[in-house]
Amino acid sequence: MPSVDIKIPPLGESISSGVLANWHVKDGDVVKKDQPLFELETDKITSEGLAEAAGRISLKVAAGTEVKIGQVVASIDTSVAADSAGKPAPAAPSEAPKAAAAPATREAAKSDAVSPAVRRLAAESGVDPATVTGTGKGGRVTKGDMLVAASAPVVAAAVASAPASAVPATAPVVTPPPAGRRTRRKMTKLRQTIANRLVAAQHEAAMLTTFNEVDMSAVMELRKKYQDDFTKKHGVKLGFMSFFTKAVVHALREVPAVNAQIDGDEIVENHYYDISMAVSTDKGLVVPVVRGCDQLDMAGIEKAIADVAKRARDGKLSLPDFEGGCFTITNGGIFGSMLSTPIINAPQSAILGLHAINERPVAVNGQVVIRPMMYLALSYDHRIVDGKEAVTFLVKIKQAIEDPARLLISV
Repeated sequence: MPSVDIKIPPLGESISSGVLANWHVKDGDVVKKDQPLFELETDKITSEGLAEAAGRISLKVAAGTEVKIGQVVASIDTSVAADSAGKPAPAAPSEAPKAAAAPATREAAKSDAVSPAVRRLAAESGVDPATVTGTGKGGRVTKGDMLVAASAPVVAAAVASAPASAVPATAPVVTPPPAGRRTRRKMTKLRQTIANRLVAAQHEAAMLTTFNEVDMSAVMELRKKYQDDFTKKHGVKLGFMSFFTKAVVHALREVPAVNAQIDGDEIVENHYYDISMAVSTDKGLVVPVVRGCDQLDMAGIEKAIADVAKRARDGKLSLPDFEGGCFTITNGGIFGSMLSTPIINAPQSAILGLHAINERPVAVNGQVVIRPMMYLALSYDHRIVDGKEAVTFLVKIKQAIEDPARLLISV
């Protein structure tokens, strides 16, 4: 019968494998051409696999399996009429002998599912895992369950060997911890990569953080004054990120050492302004790049940020969306963070952390006044950026935000 193989598509030269996280269809379903079939997680992006033809699908790989680029994960029988799309395959009649054998099969599966740690404790203690009530996923027996079960005979033996006067009237009862106290799940490829890169950044870079604070009054007044006209004309709201992005581009021009990175024994200076924007998603933190921020106006920056943020949360980003950034901005203020020390997005040399805006008393011209203040944090690689340059860079951002007219005349 005619069939089409569904393979893991190529996603970039640096990606050779991934995890087939979820199937969007069931084995035997009739699918339409270009219908999403599965979700693939790699160490860089999450993408969807689509049906290359219409027909009845046969799954060859279970969800959660690590797969290689080009591997066949399903096949589609194209002889099945596509007008029955979405209908599952007819269920096979149940057989009594198989049903009767189910308990034994489950017991065998339970025995096969024990971890090496559980098997080792079973050998040492003589406790059969099959007699232990499991509190792990799907009733699986964990190391903790075995330790609790193994302690029961010890308690009983101690009571039996003690003098009669020392034996309590009632022996202590050891009960396993209630189910549901803990759950385990495998880290996604993306989460593993995030973890590894954050640790590597701290090990490889001589990372320091310098702080400053900025009065947000001028920017907030501009937003209040022009928000309606800006939104009506451009179809997007005027946010804080466009101001900070423009301020970062201005500061990078004034302090070019921050717009550089180390490659082996060489210093690579960047003469472009592609800014990485940290975006929080359900699957973890991703950092897509907004290109040519020096060439974009405020509306262009706001639209570009909104676009990459939406595609990030929808899982629609591709590998090129993450490549080539020269500096990163992360905004913990949207979650209420008052102060933090952001970690460099390697191989970049610096990252700017924004925080929550809070009204605080400050001294202005000898008077105590209440102003909307934000703490700024600049983490930088001290191997390439000196303290003077880092502090100057952050002061340039502070000046541009407190007096946005500086961005127009480049001072």
